[in-house]
Amino acid sequence: MNDFIALCAVGAEPVLTKELKILGFKPYNRLPGRVFFTSEEKDPLLAFFKANYFLRTADRVFLLINTAKAENFDDLFDLVFSIDWHNYFPRDARITIDKVRTYKSKLSSEHAVQSIVHKAVCDKLCKKWNMHSLPETGTRFMIRIYIENNNVYVCLDLSGEPLYRRGYRLSGGAAPMRETLAAVLIQLMQWKRKIPLHDAFCGSGTIPIEAAWYAYNIPPGIARHFAFENFICFEKEKIEAVLKEEKERAASQVRTDCLARITGSDISEEAVSLSKANAERACIIAGRELHAAGITHHIERPDFIQSDFSELEAPYERGILLSNPPYGERLGSEEEAFELYKRMAEIPRRFPGWKLGFITSKKEFEKIFCKQNKDAVLKKHNIRGGNMETVLYIME
Repeated sequence: MNDFIALCAVGAEPVLTKELKILGFKPYNRLPGRVFFTSEEKDPLLAFFKANYFLRTADRVFLLINTAKAENFDDLFDLVFSIDWHNYFPRDARITIDKVRTYKSKLSSEHAVQSIVHKAVCDKLCKKWNMHSLPETGTRFMIRIYIENNNVYVCLDLSGEPLYRRGYRLSGGAAPMRETLAAVLIQLMQWKRKIPLHDAFCGSGTIPIEAAWYAYNIPPGIARHFAFENFICFEKEKIEAVLKEEKERAASQVRTDCLARITGSDISEEAVSLSKANAERACIIAGRELHAAGITHHIERPDFIQSDFSELEAPYERGILLSNPPYGERLGSEEEAFELYKRMAEIPRRFPGWKLGFITSKKEFEKIFCKQNKDAVLKKHNIRGGNMETVLYIME
């Protein structure tokens, strides 16, 4: 239980790799949307906890439970059947093969692979427990299969709910940004807590809230549980004791004594109210967990105001402005989005000396923005989260 795969937005692999190294893991391979890594923790429970509790930019973490070449369904069945699934699943487990991805392989039917893998898992468990069929009435466990160049990767989900579900967002608004993507953008901007940060299109407040949790060293998994906590290879008493100790250690490292000037604004009064509510919930959730660990720190909330971006002026000589301009669901047409981009071309003059970052799926943004800022040099980072291709444009 030493090899893992962390999933992320395509294009965010370098950021996730760096984060893994900082946490003491050893990344050894990268593919689009995936980073392979190992852990030197002697206790696998600690590795499972550490990866899920502290990674800000990963969407999900899997245990790479087995890998081998398979060119036909018999090979695939034997590979999956050879795994001691009873070390992980209770007798009433609901087994789900949540996704199958094949690439340049003889086993190309994802539906057929899904069926064979599910049958192999159930047959192995039935044989081990001397049962004719599994009740599958209990906790849900997920398995994912990657087949690339006839090499099969059998992955067991450790996270449960996706890691971007931090638990603080009451609503995502009209065009929600994943919390993990916001964390990726903050890292790509190379933001440090001493630098002022402003989001001029705050929406539901995700970027400022993620920045606040990062600034104060609040673990992103602070208020949630994970799938590995239900594995039967760990005694319940041990899980409770180890996780309690590790969470208390993490709580002791939360910093609320540092100055973090994090703000957001939006022309929509509803968006500002939503941002404030989400930020309040995020800080209450974190504060409750800290209190449970015997720590009574007060967590400062990001400040949000209602304002059109064209009315803003830089509050400090230096800072970072990072925003997700509205489009698609938040604006009714492309024409409206393009008109907004023309107006946004004034931002560099209103925020001189600031580093600017904008993420958008509209390829026209660069042309429109640079037409009125002829000396502007935009650095581009291509990122695909879900099914949407986006670009982070950075102007220093």
